[in-house]
Amino acid sequence: MSLTSRKKEHVDLVIEKDVRFRTKDNGLEAIELPYCALPECDLADIDTRTGFVGKQLALPFMITGMTGGYPDAERINAQLAEAALELGIALGVGSMRAAIEHPATARSYSAVRSVADRVPTIGNVGAVQLADWYRDGSMPNHLNTLADLIGASAMAIHLNPLQELMQPEGQPRFRGVLEAIEAAVNASPLPIIVKEVGAGISLKVAERLVDAGVEIIDVAGAGGTSWSGVEILRRDDAAKVQDYWDVGIPTAQCLYECRGVIPVMIASGGIANGRQTAAAIALGATVVGAAGPVLRALEEDGVGGVITLLRSWELDLRRWMFLTGSPTLHDLAHILH
Repeated sequence: MSLTSRKKEHVDLVIEKDVRFRTKDNGLEAIELPYCALPECDLADIDTRTGFVGKQLALPFMITGMTGGYPDAERINAQLAEAALELGIALGVGSMRAAIEHPATARSYSAVRSVADRVPTIGNVGAVQLADWYRDGSMPNHLNTLADLIGASAMAIHLNPLQELMQPEGQPRFRGVLEAIEAAVNASPLPIIVKEVGAGISLKVAERLVDAGVEIIDVAGAGGTSWSGVEILRRDDAAKVQDYWDVGIPTAQCLYECRGVIPVMIASGGIANGRQTAAAIALGATVVGAAGPVLRALEEDGVGGVITLLRSWELDLRRWMFLTGSPTLHDLAHILH
């Protein structure tokens, strides 16, 4: 199957099938947010603004990278950009390898460039591709090309060994990835974000990334979309590899382990409401990301559906900030200390 066809199939499966983790949740509902009977603030005082990769967000939300590289992805990314601008939140695109290998697909990514001066847009490159580019000397040029394509505020490098292992066309070749990440950090004029795709980043991995100069990670923990599950559904021998569906570290555990190790954490992986957003921030996240729920809201109700979904999360977050006596996100980040 071609790269562009595979990207479309991935999106279709996330929308049409139940590809969530089956036996794990993200662990955030289990986090007890301490009730404060004396909040000393009004609900109207709650301030959800935060800084992220050089821009200010109105809300600590990010639509994490989902798609690109096939014709309908242009519509999806353009509509997500519209929603991100209305909400004042960050926006990622899906893996951009296709823009290098199939230049005709570049428009499916550049659709977000129109909002890049007002909200952070985040590029996306697979770790396997990055290592290949590093070895052949093309990495700096490719990263610059992709950043320019979307007016990026940062570039994300995604780690997905489990997905590559399960993908029928996968490339489980991760030797040299850390060296390539360090080289990207040193070469890129933009911040480099290292992210998982839904199986989580452990303390040991975070420590190795910090040693390589990485200052921002998206823990992308277990509990939401299982990309292993997506790939298992695409396999002829799916029945033989079901044990790999639920491999991963829950999001809350990732945040707890990595807190204080790396300067900036993005929390994604099964985020479903404003209470989980509050719990993630209390555990050290600066920004909370979501992909699957946003994509389904878009396909069901268009841009308005995305805005309605995330406004409901905002209201829930504001309520929990009030109930914990946290007028700012900085205050919320310290309630579990």
